Amino acid sequence: MFIQIIGVGKLKEKYLVQGIAEYSKRLTPYIKLQIIEVPDEKAPDSLSDAEVKIVKDKEGERILSHIKPDAHVIALALDGKMWSSEDLASELDKLGTYGNSHVVFVIGGSHGIGDEVLKRAQQKLCFGKMTLPHQLMRLVLVEQVYRAVKINRGEPYHK
Repeated sequence: MFIQIIGVGKLKEKYLVQGIAEYSKRLTPYIKLQIIEVPDEKAPDSLSDAEVKIVKDKEGERILSHIKPDAHVIALALDGKMWSSEDLASELDKLGTYGNSHVVFVIGGSHGIGDEVLKRAQQKLCFGKMTLPHQLMRLVLVEQVYRAVKINRGEPYHK
């Protein structure tokens, strides 16, 4: 299985970079993982709704440029479905079994994900109603992918 995580913005915090590196290393024997950072659109703190849409659209173009036509896209969005770790494991297992072994997770920037990316996504996933920094979400997602792999292999990590 080939899993890509596309996130907006560059990770700068050392602890996040180290955590992602650790889980990426743990995943190496099981799947191919690629993490892609696309630049965030520079904008002032306060934006009108129209300006927010422009920012999300520009970031969305950058995201879409990295998604291959055959990829199964799962966008992280507040209005997505909430899955347990076991649900994620089951979904990844089903996708791999039925010929969708290239999965792309998309994490938007601070304003969310643009409409074109959401249209491209086959699924939307929500990790909960709490707001998490999108940089931290990358670490949480990589850990959950690792947990899903361990669940699918019947190994004890997830307990």
